Amino acid sequence: MTLTYRAVALALLGLVPVVLWPHGSTVRWWWVVILMLVGLDVLLACSPRSLTLVREEPPQVRLGEQTSTSILVTNTGGRRLRGAIRDAWPPSAGAATTRHTLAVAAGERTRVTTTLTPTRRGDRAAHRVTVRSTGPLGLAARQRSFEVPGRLRTLHPFPARKHLPSRLAVLRQLDGRAALRTRGQGTEFDSLREYVDGDDVRSIDWRATARRQHLVVRTWQPEQHRRIVIVVDTSRTSAGRVDDAPRLDAAMDAALLLTALAGHARDRVQVLAGDRLVLARVGGTDRAKLLHDTISALAPIESRLLEADWGLLATEISRLGTQRALVVLLTPLESSAIEQGLLPVLPALSAHHRVVVASVADPAVARMRSARDTVADVYDAAAAERTISLRRRTAAALASLGVDVLDEPPEVLPVRLADHYLMLKRQGLL
Repeated sequence: MTLTYRAVALALLGLVPVVLWPHGSTVRWWWVVILMLVGLDVLLACSPRSLTLVREEPPQVRLGEQTSTSILVTNTGGRRLRGAIRDAWPPSAGAATTRHTLAVAAGERTRVTTTLTPTRRGDRAAHRVTVRSTGPLGLAARQRSFEVPGRLRTLHPFPARKHLPSRLAVLRQLDGRAALRTRGQGTEFDSLREYVDGDDVRSIDWRATARRQHLVVRTWQPEQHRRIVIVVDTSRTSAGRVDDAPRLDAAMDAALLLTALAGHARDRVQVLAGDRLVLARVGGTDRAKLLHDTISALAPIESRLLEADWGLLATEISRLGTQRALVVLLTPLESSAIEQGLLPVLPALSAHHRVVVASVADPAVARMRSARDTVADVYDAAAAERTISLRRRTAAALASLGVDVLDEPPEVLPVRLADHYLMLKRQGLL
């Protein structure tokens, strides 16, 4: 049972008879009247136990977009319910309002809708739903909380998707669907056509020329159905914030753009995310379903404050298949973590696959490096210089093992990684 502001106002109203008849009996009788009215109001209020609550699950939504969740409230009792309902969500779910006015006649059903605009990626679970049934006098109310499970999954916003059309145009040229045909080491034979001025004489097919009595050249297209393995590091090094966003989110953005691009190229993409455990594993050949599944699988993953077990992740890469693959490791270029965890397993990995390490650089370090206005700025610049030097040393150690290293700010890394993939495809190095 809860009291409303009317009960408080009624109690304060008792000051009037106390002033007119200043006796102890006046106070006692006034309290008896208040208790009787409050008790009567509670008895006449509809019991929340007569309600049945069913939640309609909110659909998945991208970060920053708006969605809604609804609760169907059915009154199975014999009295009309008047009051309020509170649909509680964590603050990061971005509920516009959690309290709603509730009025349900006996035997009827109503819908209560809460608008959600999430501010963080991942899964958000609803808390209890509390119903307060107010009596006809408005002095008191019955209250009860219900367990009505609900979950909101907020997907990665995938801001790099704006670069996908331009990269697909390049891919169409490489893929032979535009007028341009390319040839190079490791490319696949596509078709024959007549020789025209400017063609490479090394592409002439002499057997076909002898049969057709005129010069014929071979055309080539990049290999298809290559294996692309993308590994997203979720260890402590990915927990840092870059430009007020988790470093892990920027790595996911690069992984999603490469997944979408390689899927359109009809390459076989497999995505892993983990540290000491594999937290997500996605693969498939349907490019539309692959991108959707990857976004959904990566949505609830958060960084964990522990070291990555690169031996375990390398074993998982081997289990995905023995065919040579392009392995993209999305992990920060932190010297201690790389030298102690990744470097020992890289020789065996690079011996069987082409390996690319893609790291999210922090633009704040570059800004600190160039500041020299105060003594504090000079010390910050020295620290930034040391950080950049360690990252370069780590990149050089990786390059000595035949690993390609990309170290770019969050908004640049997805584009650089996609361009690097296209370059490898153009040169037939996948």
